[in-house]
Amino acid sequence: MADSAAKTTPEGDAAKDASKEAPKDAPKGAAPASNGTATPPPASAAPAASSPPSAAFKEQFKAFSKFGDTKSDGKHITLSQSDKWMKQAKVIDKTITTTDTGIHFKKFKLLKITLSDYIKFIEDLAKARKADVEELKKKMADCGPPGVTSAVAKSKADAAVERLTDVTKYTGSHKQRFDEAGKGRGLAGRKDSKDGSGYVQGYKDKDTYSKTH
Repeated sequence: MADSAAKTTPEGDAAKDASKEAPKDAPKGAAPASNGTATPPPASAAPAASSPPSAAFKEQFKAFSKFGDTKSDGKHITLSQSDKWMKQAKVIDKTITTTDTGIHFKKFKLLKITLSDYIKFIEDLAKARKADVEELKKKMADCGPPGVTSAVAKSKADAAVERLTDVTKYTGSHKQRFDEAGKGRGLAGRKDSKDGSGYVQGYKDKDTYSKTH
């Protein structure tokens, strides 16, 4: 009976040999392969990077990096310039605020950052605020050169300029500077010329006395 208990099957011997040959430093969760080596678990997929910036975006970056700074080389942008750009592109709103842009911009620990770092800044900002990074870049590429406002604001400004330059609505001394056609009268409209006719200035019945008497 003792001899039969000591006997082992070929399958049992093969299992013991495989366990001995398995490496001790196999990664946790790895499954043993048929040859005794451990198969590492599948690696998690890395997050997809955004597409490279378009030519229009690069031109906008260069324009806004020079906005308000005549000495800028167009290769570095500040937080202030970035905020102006994002406000014009309607990127800064209730979802993304200047507080958010300040937090993520200051991670670079620089006053000015390059285009490549700026793309990383937008990607980081979009990820934190759960926004579509490609949509943000498109808005910023299509918002027009620095200082351009929306069509609604532009139409209001045009209406204001037209109202302020309508000479028919001028009063007082300003009215005297233009003739009935709206053309400036030059010096005659700015300075009173001497009249030796004997009539007071502004007398309407000038030169009519001889016709009625």
